[in-house]
Amino acid sequence: MTKVRGKISILKDLLKRMARDKTAVCCLLIVAAYVLTAVSVDIYTWNCRRTQAVPVYSQENMALRYQPPSSKHIAGTDFMGRDVFIRAAAGVSTAIKVGASASLISSLIGVLLGAFAGYYGGKLDDFVVWVYSTFASMPTLLFILAFALLVSKGFLCAPLAKAFAAIATTFNTDSGMLALYLAIGITGWVTLCRVVRAETLKLREAPYIQAAKVAGQNSFKIIFKHIFPNLVHLVIIYFTIRFAYAIMTEVIVSYLGLGVQLAPSWGVMIADGQDGLWRGIWWEIATATGFMFFLVLSLHVLGDSLRDLLDPRLKQ
Repeated sequence: MTKVRGKISILKDLLKRMARDKTAVCCLLIVAAYVLTAVSVDIYTWNCRRTQAVPVYSQENMALRYQPPSSKHIAGTDFMGRDVFIRAAAGVSTAIKVGASASLISSLIGVLLGAFAGYYGGKLDDFVVWVYSTFASMPTLLFILAFALLVSKGFLCAPLAKAFAAIATTFNTDSGMLALYLAIGITGWVTLCRVVRAETLKLREAPYIQAAKVAGQNSFKIIFKHIFPNLVHLVIIYFTIRFAYAIMTEVIVSYLGLGVQLAPSWGVMIADGQDGLWRGIWWEIATATGFMFFLVLSLHVLGDSLRDLLDPRLKQ
């Protein structure tokens, strides 16, 4: 009970201090609104697939194509007569899923490899350093594009393609999005791994870590109980930054036609809208860019605020 109460009091203290920063609270509310929108869209899409109904964001009406913003369509319509604002709102689901999944994969790989390499040292440390040095030398965007191309254009062998399709169906997505989850995730852990490794190298020499060793605690317990809690602020900051990076990467890859295939995507909307931009049809690109801008900006500001609140060195 004492540990639970202690964690609750720490959380309350964090929320109180965060409430004093009005900008951070505003950004948190914006991110929360995006997440709620993504969850609602995903539930709605799943229900449409179950009932074999056409989602409202995919309903076409060629008689209304390229309609400018109006009271009926506040962000106009696209080249197929679909409501641009509704499609941009539906694209929130794609952005949140890609951002959360890729950031989670990157964070898990970076924290585990960095902590174990920094704590144990020796050959394990040399191996991890070699691995992240290799990944750091790779052209990340080209790797993501190549991986997405293999999956989305049918270059995988039949068993692997079936496995991708089955996993994508389970997570209510398509193979192109699943490829982005994995590609962005397995290429984005290097920076966090370096930072966690360096921090762990310092923490393992701390008096309380030495005391835990003398007390007979095993290495895994020391890492998970004593070292990981001191890395939380680094993970949170990295997670928010990678979240924003993953969203922008998905937009770029989908813009090039190698990412999302079926679901609404801001990158696809920008690619579709560029053809009409020279004719003054600006609303599709503006709406998709606006949705992306506010989410990415809020994530960066929120990450900076959480760093100031959680970093123990900044509290001193």
